[in-house]
Amino acid sequence: MVFLLKHSIDLQDKFVSVDRVKLSIVVRFSISFAAPHCGGMTARERTEPKLWMHSLGTPVLLSFAIVTVVFLSVVSSDPDPLQDFCIADLTAGVNITGFPCKNPALVTVDDFVYSGLVPSANISSIDRAGAIFGTVQRFPGLNTLGLSVARLDIDVGGIIVPHVHPRASELVYVERGSVYAAVVSSTGRLFAKVIRRGEVMIVPRGLLHWQMSTGGSRAKLIVTLNSQFPGIQFIARSMFGPQVPDEVLQKTFFLDKETIARVRSKF
Repeated sequence: MVFLLKHSIDLQDKFVSVDRVKLSIVVRFSISFAAPHCGGMTARERTEPKLWMHSLGTPVLLSFAIVTVVFLSVVSSDPDPLQDFCIADLTAGVNITGFPCKNPALVTVDDFVYSGLVPSANISSIDRAGAIFGTVQRFPGLNTLGLSVARLDIDVGGIIVPHVHPRASELVYVERGSVYAAVVSSTGRLFAKVIRRGEVMIVPRGLLHWQMSTGGSRAKLIVTLNSQFPGIQFIARSMFGPQVPDEVLQKTFFLDKETIARVRSKF
């Protein structure tokens, strides 16, 4: 145990800042996983930790620990902000963590307020629904916070068509009206329910979902997402766009060329 804690502290200082107890546990897991697969060991060494640890030697143990730490750094979540706020400087290019910070001396209270959701969304499309997004490009105050917001307006009989957000989970709050909201799991299981004013529905990251008006009046939804770049991909628009060959659509949806042409014309 002393050996593990000592080297977990050394690795913490040299490679990555993580909880030393967690790292110690991970190092022990890596060693225990590796031990049964190492050759040149007796049956007793394989079953008694002190013996096989001594047999492996410090260099091998550290190698496994280093690989584990590197793996943890790759799969870990976005780092916490290192400042109170980082209002996006939209004049600069975006990098892997977002936009560079605006000069704090130039930040005002208006950088923390977004009025873009006040007006209704345009619902004149064929779907009879529309959305206004508050992502970091429109609301620079969201930069580095891992958040986005949106307003959805759905007319009677309208629908926010099936889509996915590849980089975010979603929280849907019904402010007015009612909608038939649905989520489809990766196994094809449908989770659907009519939700009404004051109710909330969660949509896990990357899953197919939609909201369809069910009441006799326009519905209004407020959506929050846990990414400043959630992304959005509409299924029908992506599949029936000009880049997908007709043959692929014929074999996927069992449609003839005339029907495919009619559907394409809608987009």
